[in-house]
Amino acid sequence: MNRQELNRLCKLPLLDLIAMANRARQDSVGSNLELCSIMNAKSGLCSQDCKFCAQSVRHPTGITNYPLKKKEEMVGQALRAKDMGAERFDIVTSGDRLSKEELNVIADAIWEITNKVGIKMCASLGKLNEEELLLLKKAGLGRYHHNLETSSGYFAKIVTTHTFGDRINTIKAAKKAGLEVCSGGIIGMGETLSDRIDLALALKELDVDSVPINILVPVKGTALEALNPLSGSEAIRTIALFRIILKNKIIKIAAGRESVLKDFQALAFMAGANGML
Repeated sequence: MNRQELNRLCKLPLLDLIAMANRARQDSVGSNLELCSIMNAKSGLCSQDCKFCAQSVRHPTGITNYPLKKKEEMVGQALRAKDMGAERFDIVTSGDRLSKEELNVIADAIWEITNKVGIKMCASLGKLNEEELLLLKKAGLGRYHHNLETSSGYFAKIVTTHTFGDRINTIKAAKKAGLEVCSGGIIGMGETLSDRIDLALALKELDVDSVPINILVPVKGTALEALNPLSGSEAIRTIALFRIILKNKIIKIAAGRESVLKDFQALAFMAGANGML
């Protein structure tokens, strides 16, 4: 589907677009729903300036900061996630990258969770190289999460302390290490629908496996605190376009699904989503 055809899709009535996306979901991935639980294993004091992020040291958001949690806490949280019915467990840390010592703690936790809990492991640990990603894969990691966040053309308006290319490089390193990749972005940061299509096309070119769609919930103290929240209909339209573009990929609704979609969360699945955080 070329860009001209995608631009025409943007103008379709919402219900027609939802029906088209629902057919695409049924034909490509069926009715299976992937459930993933995340653990914030290290919070705050991030040096990066991502305008949306409450964990940036540049934003006075008043969140609780804490260092990397102990391996035992990660294992315990994974057990709870499995008991709740999650298929995957994701260890998430703040910051641009981890120290060698922190990475080793997480690798040990991944090994124990994989071998003793029996839940599929994901991790979102910032910028890592192929050698570091291979260490995690050897420990049992199956999928690495690293969002592109937004389109290449809009990225510099959201982040200036690293580049869109830096994120691409981490994704390519994860794929080279033999890991599945989870990568998506945040919608509602002032970008256009065309920017969102650019993001979906970039993810398609990278051939990522799973695509989380977060809907911005403006946080007081961040650079985007004054933005009006995205409408539910605009979020649903975006999810539908992502399904049509990305075809057989896992598309997850993540942050903002409750506050923005509210009682219409089920509509996101009719519009093509087949996963949830």
